[in-house]
Amino acid sequence: MKKITIAIDGFSSCGKSTMAKDLAREVGYVYVDTGAMYRCVTLYALRGGLFSGDAINTEELERRMDDIRISFRFNSETGRPDTYLNGECVEKEIRTMEVSSHVSPIATLPFVRTALVAQQQQMGKDKGVVMDGRDIGTVVFPDAELKIFVTASAEVRAQRRYDELKAKGMEADYADILKNVQERDYIDSHRDVSPLRKADDALELDNSAMTISEQKQWLMERFREATQAAQQA
Repeated sequence: MKKITIAIDGFSSCGKSTMAKDLAREVGYVYVDTGAMYRCVTLYALRGGLFSGDAINTEELERRMDDIRISFRFNSETGRPDTYLNGECVEKEIRTMEVSSHVSPIATLPFVRTALVAQQQQMGKDKGVVMDGRDIGTVVFPDAELKIFVTASAEVRAQRRYDELKAKGMEADYADILKNVQERDYIDSHRDVSPLRKADDALELDNSAMTISEQKQWLMERFREATQAAQQA
C-alpha cells in the first residue's frame, strides 16, 4: 500500500502530539514532533546562557547551530518516541514552563527555522511519516496528502497543560499557563517567518469538547480516506 505524508498543525497545547503519536503507532508510520525540536534549541540556549531576560544572543546561537543534534528514539515502556538533545534524553526537560515561555521567540528566528525545516524534510523524504507542528502543511510538506489543523479554546488548552504538568509531579499555575498559551498564540500567528495558519486544503478539527478516543476515531477515518485517495491517484 502506498504510504502518504500526514501534516498536523495547530495551536499550542491542543493535543496535536498525542494525536500524531497515536496515529503513527497504529498505522506503523514514523512520528516526528517538530515542536520538540524547537524546544530542544530553546533548552540548549537556556543552558548555554544565551538568554538575557527575554533577549537572545542570536549571533552566538547561529554560530552554535551546527552543535545542536536532535534525534528521536522509541521508548518501549511508553510506546512512544523520546526526544534527545546531543545524545541526552530531554523529554521531561523540554516540557517545563521555563522552556515553554521562551520557545516562541526562538521559533521566530529565520536561521533556526531554516535549519530545522531542512532536517524535517529529510526525515520525511520517504513518506510514511506523521509530523506535527506549526508550519508542516504550509512550509515543510505543502504537498502532504493529509493535512489537519487542530484548534481548541485557550482556556481548554491551558487546563490540559496544567493537568499534564501536575500529573508529572511538576509545579504548575493555571493563570500563568493561560497567559503563556495566549502569548504563544499571538507570537506564532504574527511572526514574519512561517506564521501559524491553516493551509487552504487542510481539514480543521476543533477538539475543545472531544475525548481522546473521539479524536483518534476522527483522525483514523481521515487517514483511511486519504490513503484510499492516494491509491487511486
